[in-house]
Amino acid sequence: MSEPQTSGRNYVAFVAAGPRPRIGTLDFDTNIITAIAYNSGSPVSSLYEVIELGDAAFTSTTETFPLAKVKLLPPISGRDVLAVGKNYVEHAEEFHSSGFDSSDKNAQPTHPVIFTKRATSIIAHNDEIFPHPEFSTSIDYEGEIGVIVGKPGFRIAEADAMDHVWGYTIINDMTARERQRDHKQFYIGKSPDTFCPMGPVAVPKEHLPEKLALQTYVNGEKRQDADTSQLIFSVPFLIKTLSEGSTLRAGDVIATGTPVGVGFGFRPMKFLQPGDEVSVTVTGLGTLTNRISSSSTNPTTSRLAAETHIPVYNSRLLGVTDLAAASRLKTIGSKQLHYRRFGAHRETATFHVVFLHGLNSSLEYLLPLQYCLARADTARHMLDLEGLGMSPTSAASTVTIASYAADVAAVLASEGVIRTSVVAHGLGCLVAVQLALTHPHLIGSLVLTGPPPSPMPTAYAERLRSGAAMVRSHGMSTVADNLLFHGLVSRDAVNAASAVRLAMLAQHPQGYAKACEALASAPALDFSRISVPTLFITGENDSASPPQLLSLYASQVRGSKVLVLEGMAHFHVYENLERVCDAVKSFLT
Repeated sequence: MSEPQTSGRNYVAFVAAGPRPRIGTLDFDTNIITAIAYNSGSPVSSLYEVIELGDAAFTSTTETFPLAKVKLLPPISGRDVLAVGKNYVEHAEEFHSSGFDSSDKNAQPTHPVIFTKRATSIIAHNDEIFPHPEFSTSIDYEGEIGVIVGKPGFRIAEADAMDHVWGYTIINDMTARERQRDHKQFYIGKSPDTFCPMGPVAVPKEHLPEKLALQTYVNGEKRQDADTSQLIFSVPFLIKTLSEGSTLRAGDVIATGTPVGVGFGFRPMKFLQPGDEVSVTVTGLGTLTNRISSSSTNPTTSRLAAETHIPVYNSRLLGVTDLAAASRLKTIGSKQLHYRRFGAHRETATFHVVFLHGLNSSLEYLLPLQYCLARADTARHMLDLEGLGMSPTSAASTVTIASYAADVAAVLASEGVIRTSVVAHGLGCLVAVQLALTHPHLIGSLVLTGPPPSPMPTAYAERLRSGAAMVRSHGMSTVADNLLFHGLVSRDAVNAASAVRLAMLAQHPQGYAKACEALASAPALDFSRISVPTLFITGENDSASPPQLLSLYASQVRGSKVLVLEGMAHFHVYENLERVCDAVKSFLT
């Protein structure tokens, strides 16, 4: 960057740590980006936000990034660019005499020549331009000034047009000349992938002079030199024209046309070749530089292949800039699960315990219990089941007891665990039993606290399905309010009730609904096939896991034990942590 910034603020889009886009300001003298935030402190991820609220709604943060250490993005993207052809007199004549102009019999148009550049053609400063060798042998540059619309408008009067302009950026309107000629209209020749470099910054109009000068260089040779006073159709006239039949939107970008000096204006014509570097400089906007790629691979193809329209719910840890928090997401196949490991490292652990939470909680519920089992030789593994706690879930993913169990087995395998004890609660108990049945070599012992019935009684299953429908339509609060009504927490355990309610309110409705459906559809599990030491724990007032149910389970599991906690309901860890810790520690050690 060589162009110093004029007074005022510019905006740059970039990616630093993590995948989430950021918005900042670029100091052209030092090449340092300073991230901005809302005045509330919330991060900013797109220029559309800045355009909507204006400069005053945002402030600089203390986060700074060397330009060389970030990936610049186009300052604004996601929509087709509205573009204008033949808008400088000398270029219109140059184009008309080139043999590539099939748009008009006259050199100078009587009305603006309007076309669009496809959104997929937009790339950032320093991105390489793919030359499409099988598509064109006459690729050409066009340095242009891009106008960014600041507020919507329909049939905007020319006199009012500048009120609808937010600011400006630089565009290189790359063109496949023979395609532009052969197809009569410009779209095909103007929209190849990577043919719309944009940036490096966007600047509000208040921070720029009224007249903007533009120069284009190819490999250091000046090719274009003009300013906005030479436009045939002014920016206000273009806005009037473009809004006569359709509404302009805030964030729309208008490429205003290129001056004389493009490649086909030379004799012989100077079309771009792999390795050529094109730089466009505009007053106060810096310099947009891009090199013609020598690669045979179109980078847009792989970038777009990664796009998806399938919603991912409960994605609180996806895209966070805190790498320590983001690292807690463990990738298992196509899924990411919130996972935490405590205690001994892989090389020193001789004893493993995995904790599996229930429907109405997350790994945080069992967190106090894992501290009770802290020993130098013990590794404690905790994870949120898919869609619950802080584990994301795709809308396309169907969860079941079997899928939960497969996820747990995959996590343990990735951690090098050969054999482990399991401490589970509620729904997690069925997952633990499924693990014991499908991976008997993996499970050394089971502690099942508050296990639900298996098979699931029809009335219980219907209540779960009703709960799933309710949270999908009304959110978590209604279900959370029913805790006491369903007898899941003792009426005198006020702190426990508050803790569980908070845990439920923190759940994502879609993830919780999926878990309800998984539990409602849980198959009958054959407890008689469990061949490892097992401790069943419940509260004497637990309506979800009554003592008589555990007695039935214990009668099927040889050598198992049952502990009924006096005065407790379903959330034993919250109701009497010390009592539960003593029981679990005594059993496992």
